[in-house]
Amino acid sequence: MPQDVSVSSPTALPPLSVLDLAPIVEGGDAAQALRDALALARHAEACGYRRYWMAEHHNMEGVASSATAVMLAHVAAGTSRIRVGAGGVMLPNHAPLVVAEQFGTLATLHPGRIDLGLGRAPGTDRLTMRALRRHLDADEDGFAQDVGELIGYLGPAQAGAAVRAIPGQGTEVPVWLLGSSLYGAQLAAWLGLPYAFASHFAPDLLVQALQLYRSQYRPSARWPRPHAMVGVNVVVADTDDEARHLFTSLQLRFLGMHRGQRGPLPRPIAPAALAQLWQPAEAAGVARMLAASAVGSPATVRQQLQALMARAPADEMIVACAVHDQGARQRSYAALAELAQLARTANAAQA
Repeated sequence: MPQDVSVSSPTALPPLSVLDLAPIVEGGDAAQALRDALALARHAEACGYRRYWMAEHHNMEGVASSATAVMLAHVAAGTSRIRVGAGGVMLPNHAPLVVAEQFGTLATLHPGRIDLGLGRAPGTDRLTMRALRRHLDADEDGFAQDVGELIGYLGPAQAGAAVRAIPGQGTEVPVWLLGSSLYGAQLAAWLGLPYAFASHFAPDLLVQALQLYRSQYRPSARWPRPHAMVGVNVVVADTDDEARHLFTSLQLRFLGMHRGQRGPLPRPIAPAALAQLWQPAEAAGVARMLAASAVGSPATVRQQLQALMARAPADEMIVACAVHDQGARQRSYAALAELAQLARTANAAQA
């Protein structure tokens, strides 16, 4: 977790969005997780967030967003203004035409509100990969070709095209590339696409990837300038101690990942109790993976986020909040939206 940093003057945060994995919490079930996801999307819309994205994962007891397009249809129908999208669809798991038809249908039902983020990770383990794909021969060149094919299906009608996405053709759903490595940054730059970095769980290459993306960017008609979004874990509560307590749920989840253990999102525990559970190497590993996190009171979180943006400036920030209690999670997102608005107001007053 970032340390508190002194900030001499208010700095506006970039536009904020929500990343939701529809967590299945300890003591809950998938049905409750899906109900909570729609409630969170409506809450985010009321708080002024720009986007609500869901991520594709499979065979995970703690994640209910596996059928991502299906759930996004539900969320889009239950909201009215906020952009709804995938953050992301793991393209090697799917035929590009199928994804184009799914998101073309969403865009036809909800014009101007659908985003499509694409990743090349499996979103699961190798055994489940085989169940999804039937083969494991996907490579980087194949991913780049699939991205181009998918964008073509969503683009304007081409005379003589033998295969078309219907619905999908002509919808021009905005396509983003997602990643946690330099490859995704390079491909997004080459294709002239917006880029989202998964720093909320893999922050090591964040600064280098953003620099590479911007330095190698080739302007496109839709995106004449590079546009980068970074993922951040944020937990805001009334006090630093309360926020750190809530944050232990995510720390416990990542500890389980280190130990090869899966399960629902754990209930929070006292940070002192957590210190007794893990070995020093495990604590260091979890801290490294969760380095792009801001946890504390509103003042503390503002300082931490401003420090992160100073190190890795971004056009947007997408916020994950894996908190066991739905009410605490919604309060955290509301508090973050409020402090972002206060920072914008203070920044404007100083301009």
